[in-house]
Amino acid sequence: MVDYQEMYYKMNRAMEKAINILVEAQRECEEEYLKETDPPTESEDGEEEK
Repeated sequence: MVDYQEMYYKMNRAMEKAINILVEAQRECEEEYLKETDPPTESEDGEEEK
């Protein structure tokens, strides 16, 4: 007999892993984008930081 409950849990675990992979990739891409688009800030002594 097919264990539908185990199949359901297996699918849910796989979906959770896939979602976590996508969320992490999105975070990494957002961080990379922000690094490239952030303007330089001025330090306390008035010089621009890189």
